[in-house]
Amino acid sequence: MTIKVVLGVTFGVYLTLSATRPMISLYAASLGANTLDVGLLASLYALLPLLLAMHVGKLSDVIGDRLPVVIGSAGIAIGLILPFAIQSLWALYLTQIIVGVSQLLCMVSVQNLIGKITTVENRDHQFAIFTLSASVGNLIGPVCGGYLADQYSYAVAFLVAGVAGVVPVLLGFFLPSIKGGTKSLVKQSSVLYFLKNPSIRRAMVTSALVLYSRDIFIVYFPLFASEAGLSGSTIGWIISIQAFAQIVVRFLLARLCDMFGRNVVLFVSILTAGAAFLLMPMTTETWVLGLLSGLMGLGLGCGQPLSISTTYSASPKDRTGEVLGLRLAVNRFSQLLAPVFFGVLGASGGLVLVFYVSGVFLMGGAWLSRDREAA
Repeated sequence: MTIKVVLGVTFGVYLTLSATRPMISLYAASLGANTLDVGLLASLYALLPLLLAMHVGKLSDVIGDRLPVVIGSAGIAIGLILPFAIQSLWALYLTQIIVGVSQLLCMVSVQNLIGKITTVENRDHQFAIFTLSASVGNLIGPVCGGYLADQYSYAVAFLVAGVAGVVPVLLGFFLPSIKGGTKSLVKQSSVLYFLKNPSIRRAMVTSALVLYSRDIFIVYFPLFASEAGLSGSTIGWIISIQAFAQIVVRFLLARLCDMFGRNVVLFVSILTAGAAFLLMPMTTETWVLGLLSGLMGLGLGCGQPLSISTTYSASPKDRTGEVLGLRLAVNRFSQLLAPVFFGVLGASGGLVLVFYVSGVFLMGGAWLSRDREAA
């Protein structure tokens, strides 16, 4: 029963977020934002989570997971309604801050809870199912948000997503509150201590590459596609294809790891995503963009479940939430710097340069972070 509630919360959170995140850059542009403004807007999503992630992980270890999930889900709902209530650029900035912190509260606690209720033998599978539920939300959300924006307005898309966000809040009350012990409050945190573990280090690099790449795609692809004349609903469909591809590959993930080994699967998947990024700006054909989005989804779909499972399994047992928080802090660091960097890049060299450079970063990062001993 617990895992079903976890999956329901995860699906609801990602459905509401993915319905609005592709619309943020378009909404901001309609309010007069330029490419650099959009990059700064995306970076705000990661700013406070970068600073708070490990502390949230400690909190989850000590007080349990239910309360942070409920508070985080409520924060997401409130944050998404704000751009409807106040239709201005500064309201979008505030929304990004609120939603970023709220999602952090939810996801650190949910991931920690999954680790606590699973065994080593089925942990990869359960984290794959967890990320699968997120992918289903990411599949449906952009299409819904795109149609709402086309038929009504960007503000209405945010309102509907915020109202739908009440469901994860209610589900959160049905989660158990399993505490990890009180030792985490008195222990000195040591980022370097955790990062000395090569498994944790590789998992975090992989996760950061995957997360920043998906964010860059969601933020800048709508602008690129809009310039090419695509409608909001078409953009939503193309983004949803990526989520569908992630669902497919996560169904096959356990079998792929058995056949080729998790390190090979991770390496090849990130290279594939990088190649899709490089090819994306070479066409404006809708079906080709959809195909490349799907290829990118196949590549990015493997990284998250494997990096979460590896991080949890390699963590000290009374500090799993803290290490999962560190993983999210690394993710948010990449999500903080990348949009600003690519915003400057896009403003000076055009949107196509964003995709070329991001593709090179992905492929280079995959090569540098590969497991050399396994190879």
